[in-house]
Amino acid sequence: MAYRGSKGWYISQLKAEGVTRHPVERRKLELYKTYIIRNLYLEMVRAKVK
Repeated sequence: MAYRGSKGWYISQLKAEGVTRHPVERRKLELYKTYIIRNLYLEMVRAKVK
């Protein structure tokens, strides 16, 4: 169980939505720094709200 806001938490949330790779570079999410993963997550949340 990852703490909310940690890199592992963001990755688990993205994987639950079916995102396993970076949308542009197509590399595994685990290879990226936390701030990039967080931005992907926030974009996903914003897309759901609209």
